[in-house]
Amino acid sequence: MWKNIGVLGLGKSGIAVANLAIKLGCSVFASDNKEKQIKNVNKKAVIELGSHSDKILNSNVIIKSPGVCPTIPILEEARRRKIEIISELAFSLANSKYKKLIAVTGTNGKTTTTDLISKIIKSTYKDSIVAGNIGSPLADKALKTTQNTYITVELSSYQLEDTPKFRPDIAVLLNITSDHIEHHKTMKAYIKAKENIFINQKHTDYLVVNHDDKVCRQISAKSKAKIIYFSKKYLKSGVFYDNGKIVIGICKKCVKIEPKINMVGSHNIENILAAVATSYIAGITSTTIEKIVSKYKGVEHRIEFVKTLGGVDYYNDSKATNVDSTRAAIQSFDGNILLIMGGRDKGYPYTALSKLIKQKVKAIFLIGEASGKIKKNLANTTAFFDCTTLENAVNQIFKVAVKGDIVLFSPACASFDQFNNFEERGMVFKQFVNKLR
Repeated sequence: MWKNIGVLGLGKSGIAVANLAIKLGCSVFASDNKEKQIKNVNKKAVIELGSHSDKILNSNVIIKSPGVCPTIPILEEARRRKIEIISELAFSLANSKYKKLIAVTGTNGKTTTTDLISKIIKSTYKDSIVAGNIGSPLADKALKTTQNTYITVELSSYQLEDTPKFRPDIAVLLNITSDHIEHHKTMKAYIKAKENIFINQKHTDYLVVNHDDKVCRQISAKSKAKIIYFSKKYLKSGVFYDNGKIVIGICKKCVKIEPKINMVGSHNIENILAAVATSYIAGITSTTIEKIVSKYKGVEHRIEFVKTLGGVDYYNDSKATNVDSTRAAIQSFDGNILLIMGGRDKGYPYTALSKLIKQKVKAIFLIGEASGKIKKNLANTTAFFDCTTLENAVNQIFKVAVKGDIVLFSPACASFDQFNNFEERGMVFKQFVNKLR
């Protein structure tokens, strides 16, 4: 198929796909524009660091990592030379076997929904893996798959943008709000990337869609798949939430389950509904779904309870890298919120939070590069404390918090100004909180 492989970008997925290609007998030339220590790459790979030279243009195909800008000069030259450019996901799927492929995307809630789906699927189908934007890249697991494997993948707009021929058996579209404009440049381009999750589906496939999201409803009209809606409101057909019960009305059947819900926030009701609809379509019984949902307590760094100290509850929501995620987090609580915000700005305004902050937030503790913009956008909404670092923010809050307050770390920004990723940022926050006495 492909023999001379170029890998552009040596992050987690780039390293994984380089190793996969070598296992398949390909020669690999990998390039990253940063000078950094690269670990766990097969010694047979030829690596260049610090810049992208023309050497990668000797490849039959270039596998682009999701974070690499698609318009950099080396890729433009590759296109001029008609060198095929594909994603890690496309290469990994071409070398995987599976019975069902389930894919989840959306601006927010992807990881929680994907994680819950994978746990429900695994409870019945033991030959099941989860990959993509959650945990390990599919390249790490591709050669372990069989014809009976159920693959569940979480996909970002970056991954979908680079995989235009993608076709899952079940696609899940959670929501679409403004995000990653610094990469896609326009909202139209961002939405188009998201559409790749369903645009190639056939009438035998399924598309699970959030009926409460106007953009999702509109773009799903382009799909040829069987559409299954989910909603927090009554639906004639689909899966909806009804006063603690989940009604599953699919394939002319109507089943009700009443799982215990262990996560805060109405947005997590949506995530659960999407997971229930997807799992039921995949053949899991309603009894099993109810049992797994009742045990599920969410994913790390998503409005994750850390501890109570002096009557003050601390929550880690480091995964909130955009305004809509932070909005959902604030809406999850009644008030008395001490909010930590900031990080690397992603190019959109924070003004959409103004009304909620006036209603529920006692003070905002600012960190990172976006501090000035956040303070300007949200002027006259609440009190502000300029903290610069996360450690300073936690220590400042500890001095002013009183019994009944909620400390919410929900940055609404990327982490890359001070941390490697949101996971590291969340872990550091928890470490600081757990040191408090």
